Amino acid sequence: MDISVIIPLYNESESLPELAAWIAKVMDENHYSYEMLMVDDGSTDDSWSVIKDLSAGNPAIHGISFRRNYGKSAALYHGFAAAQGDVVITMDADLQDSPDEIPFLYRKVTEEGYDVVSGWKQHRKDNVVTKNIPSKIYNATARRITGIKLHDMNCGLKAYRQEVVKNIEVYGEMHRYIPYLAKNAGFGRITEMPVHHQKRKYGKSKFGMNRFVNGFLDLLSLWFLSTFGKKPMHFFGYSGIFMFLVGFVMTVWIIAAKLIRQAHGTYFRAVTDQPLFYLALLAVVLGVMLFLAGFVGELIARSGSDRNHYNIRETF
Repeated sequence: MDISVIIPLYNESESLPELAAWIAKVMDENHYSYEMLMVDDGSTDDSWSVIKDLSAGNPAIHGISFRRNYGKSAALYHGFAAAQGDVVITMDADLQDSPDEIPFLYRKVTEEGYDVVSGWKQHRKDNVVTKNIPSKIYNATARRITGIKLHDMNCGLKAYRQEVVKNIEVYGEMHRYIPYLAKNAGFGRITEMPVHHQKRKYGKSKFGMNRFVNGFLDLLSLWFLSTFGKKPMHFFGYSGIFMFLVGFVMTVWIIAAKLIRQAHGTYFRAVTDQPLFYLALLAVVLGVMLFLAGFVGELIARSGSDRNHYNIRETF
């Protein structure tokens, strides 16, 4: 099979018939063999009924329905697990992503050899204040931390080599950082392609402003896990040693200054009367605690079931 199109959705019953017809038209015109996987993330409208009706008229359409809303990452996780196409394409169900981009994305993977091709909405049809400006700040931060030069990492329109989606785990709200997950799994050929972005035709956005704060926190978590997940002592140990040395040097400085003043017969304060002493003591205690946290982290990492899980390209 050439292409699997994964469509995570939540309360998008009005747009699904038009989207399915549009995708089918593009596939037929380009003579692709394909499947459409519509993942209903616990919709409370008629989305699931619409999916079943569409599947009755087009056997290439398949559906997965959650009993409640779990989030986009959960929908993509199950879609990736079920996908059988050589190229896996994801897109949102709100008709803001254009299926006409599918052939270009497909050729980027099959002919140019990319592992991941991310859409870039150069000209967004969203509110400038609530979406465009925060999105630019978010993407600039993501580029800085991940090292992946994408202008629109959170774009829902992406194409993946099948091997990529079978070797990454999307969880929590990590759907925003699938290119970073792919990079950490060893798939480094990542690029972007400008795509057409349309105004929402039906309903309203399901994401609020809190997604930017959550996205930043998720990015920090993902960076920490990918960098120190299997070697926590490298983070906590270095931090603990640094804090301990700072506290130790401050303590020596205070005691030495007191002894020198005492030897010269000048005025001196008792060590325990100086606020700096308590800051030094706090730094020492924090250093020891961080070091112990590193030991505990190592014990957890070494007892994890995936401690020796590595992605192997091929063997012979």
